[in-house]
Amino acid sequence: MTDDQRRREIAALLQAVQACRLCYECPAGGPEKQLPHEPRPVVTLSSSARILIAGQAPGKRVHETGLPFNDASGDRLRQWLGIDRDSFYDQSRFAIVPMGFCFPGYDEHGHDLPPRRECAPLWRERIMQSMPQIELILLIGQYAQKWHLGKRRKPGMTGTVEAWREYFFSNEAGPKMLPLPHPSWRNTGWLKKHPWFEADVLPVLKKEVDHLIR
Repeated sequence: MTDDQRRREIAALLQAVQACRLCYECPAGGPEKQLPHEPRPVVTLSSSARILIAGQAPGKRVHETGLPFNDASGDRLRQWLGIDRDSFYDQSRFAIVPMGFCFPGYDEHGHDLPPRRECAPLWRERIMQSMPQIELILLIGQYAQKWHLGKRRKPGMTGTVEAWREYFFSNEAGPKMLPLPHPSWRNTGWLKKHPWFEADVLPVLKKEVDHLIR
């Protein structure tokens, strides 16, 4: 397949994703589980990016702006990666594909609901196959880690992130994988409790990102 063909294929796939209304018109679990607002899938696909950011689901601000990680969590994530906003939103460098494409709404406590269940079975395998050039997948949070790591995932998010070397330095075929906690400011306590993350993981992450985007 030529570069032009791959770009057209990616563009057509992105158009199909952005038109998806499955969680609104035919929600898993029945009509009472319908997405509580109009769908607005927020996804960045690329025919040349070597890094894929696999997140959880857009928050309300991302839903309103249509720009992934356009919030405080994105600011922290960019700090972890050692890059600025221009580099982060350069589609030739990064693809951004959350487990759920639309903002799922809030629970009764005002917290974001989990990613919608409809997205991954319908789209994820197809999207991954469309971007064979990806060399590094950043697995942000337990939902991305569960899908991409499968049985290799450890019990709990902390255990999986602690085992990061097992995935990043794996001899298995395919992209490197690096599990990360969610960069939400609600996880500040987790970061303080686990200083090894900033001391051991972030230097490796920044070095690899710098290598791949240059």
